[in-house]
Amino acid sequence: MMFKPGIHHVTAIAGAPKRNLDFYVGVLGMRFVKKTVNFDDPGTYHFYYGDETGQPGTILTFFPWDHAAPGRVGVGETEETAFRIPEASVGYWMHRLIMHGAPAKREVRFGESVLTLRDPDRMRIALVAVPGIEAEPGWSDGTVPAEHAIRGVHTASLLVADKTKTAAILTDVLGFTEVGSEGAVTRYRAGDTAIGGLIDLHEAGEFFKGRPGAGSVHHIAFRADEEGQAAMVQRLAEAHGIRTTPQVDRDYFRSVYFREPGGVLFEIATEDPGFTVDEPLDVLGQALKLPKNYEPHRAEIEARLPVLA
Repeated sequence: MMFKPGIHHVTAIAGAPKRNLDFYVGVLGMRFVKKTVNFDDPGTYHFYYGDETGQPGTILTFFPWDHAAPGRVGVGETEETAFRIPEASVGYWMHRLIMHGAPAKREVRFGESVLTLRDPDRMRIALVAVPGIEAEPGWSDGTVPAEHAIRGVHTASLLVADKTKTAAILTDVLGFTEVGSEGAVTRYRAGDTAIGGLIDLHEAGEFFKGRPGAGSVHHIAFRADEEGQAAMVQRLAEAHGIRTTPQVDRDYFRSVYFREPGGVLFEIATEDPGFTVDEPLDVLGQALKLPKNYEPHRAEIEARLPVLA
């Protein structure tokens, strides 16, 4: 593989758009990388949060609906999205989250200190203290000091009834290798990818199925280049009997989708062209960007979208 395998982004469903924006930018200090709309529902925003450039492995995106009913975490769904923070920043984040009404619980997983919490829609997120990442650049607009800033995705945890077939897709198609286990959780690593390089499979047996809604994850995307994506599509069909969708242009990447055997919706997304394709780096996320086919309807769309100010 010429590209680095791993997570490209995680996409979830939220409730009130302004509340979602205030939490991920105003509390967690992530950069608002792109403000656009849902390709299938242009009356709904699609928010992208990430690091300075929105590089693959740092991105969390949301479809926020003002009156979305709550979702329910269950099998066939991403259970938790965890982000990397410097090891010395645990105290800072414990204090910050308490001050913002989102207190975290502290635990240890795979030898690392983890702060677990819920966002305003009760979605499960975590901050994982990683030693030795202090020198990595951290995005900051002054909300969270750069030395304490989030350094991309650490792990996405998938809740499945049986891990066997899901693990086969991770290891045979997506470039992951099993690296350890704790109880019902098995960890997989994507080569030497540091940011967005880990997937945990939580084997839950006959647990209830997830229900889409606010606070639930819609899908998880894995990174590839054009050639790698095509090879993955071929491998899925030939070795696992799984057909993907045709490639879809999402403006900032090109994607194919499929439902893996455990029920989780997977996407394979290209790393290019990235988020600066339609606006300069220094003003990412400030203007509403529309897919080309919706641009003639901008006035109507803007009138329907909730006000964020």
